[in-house]
Amino acid sequence: MKTKQKVIVVGGGFSGIQLVKKLDEALFDILLIDKINHHQFQPLFYQVATSQIEPSSISFPLRNIFKNKPNVQIRLAEVLSIDSANNTITSTIGDFDYDYLVIALGCKTNFFGNNDISKYAFTLKTTYDAITIRNHILQTFEDVISANENEKEGLLNVVIVGAGPTGVELAGAFAEIKKNVLPRDYSGIDFSKFKITLIEGSPHTLNGMSLNAKTASLRYLQEMGVHVLTETFVKNYNGDMLELNNSDSISAKTVIWAAGVTGNTIQGLPEEYYTKGNRIIVDRTNKVVNSENIYAIGDIAYMVTPKYPFGHPQVANVAINQARTLAENLKKTVQGEKLIDYEYKDFGSMATIGRNKAVVDFPFFRFKGYFAWLIWMFLHLMLILSVRNKIIIFINWAWGYITKDTSLRLILTQNKGK
Repeated sequence: MKTKQKVIVVGGGFSGIQLVKKLDEALFDILLIDKINHHQFQPLFYQVATSQIEPSSISFPLRNIFKNKPNVQIRLAEVLSIDSANNTITSTIGDFDYDYLVIALGCKTNFFGNNDISKYAFTLKTTYDAITIRNHILQTFEDVISANENEKEGLLNVVIVGAGPTGVELAGAFAEIKKNVLPRDYSGIDFSKFKITLIEGSPHTLNGMSLNAKTASLRYLQEMGVHVLTETFVKNYNGDMLELNNSDSISAKTVIWAAGVTGNTIQGLPEEYYTKGNRIIVDRTNKVVNSENIYAIGDIAYMVTPKYPFGHPQVANVAINQARTLAENLKKTVQGEKLIDYEYKDFGSMATIGRNKAVVDFPFFRFKGYFAWLIWMFLHLMLILSVRNKIIIFINWAWGYITKDTSLRLILTQNKGK
């Protein structure tokens, strides 16, 4: 019997999970390595951060996902370096050898070199980040009740930096709980003084989408009471005061940074393998340039094609389809068959701004409003990996829609005084 090829997959995001699911069990033994033990459904982090769904509804234990795949081993570790000459990786739990290595590390928040902002601002790249924001926001309103007047302004200001889909969706969600949820819990607080500010460096919200989406998203946000600042940049933040490039400043205890991403890196790949945003340069089969058996997929991969001369958008559909194509190409490689080039077919983009408010850009059709919101809900449910969690999320959404409320506002932090 022919020995199976060893594949190491680094990262359990959309691309890593899809690749492991699609690789031929008869040909490959797979080692999946990640620092956390679960897959995270990033498009819905903002709903966890604003207490609209449970963290468990969008977090999928890796061992449960692959419990019926005996050819898959999982290790909870961080990969530290690659030794491509000897086909090995070094991790925090030891060294492992491979026949094929697939890097699916995804990206982290880009603070553009500003250490103070990275020290004090919140990020939204993991389930843990979302829970941290939820805890902080709820604790902030507990603090407001007993704060003196001088302290209240900073506590009642929430600033979101970056008006891409994450920033827009987060701002809209905060505006909704400000109107429908928080006043019920904190009747002693004047929520007319709770200010949500969204800051964007470009001229528009949702700058990567159509003019229809840009215009509608801005109008929706302003109607919901969000203060939107475009063509504005953050210079610094010290945990209390946010400084802007126009010499203005905002007193805020809560700043959430959603203004950009940069790739996660591993030692051992030469510097010339990387391009802007720390993305790894790959060919049309997702093979890393100048390598024989190392691949990169998903957000970390930078692939130039005629349709995408500046690389593909860093979205879930690209990651999932690159993984499917690579799974097929690895099988063809082992069997000595001709490989196929990856090409992304753009089915469009979308963002939700709040209840009954969303924008959708399909290739030949753009629309907004209630129907767009329904489409957004349906497609995100279809992306969720677990049928059980689909049902739970749908029930939570339906209940929240009917009652304009949830019962998930738990502050889950350690009491240091105990």
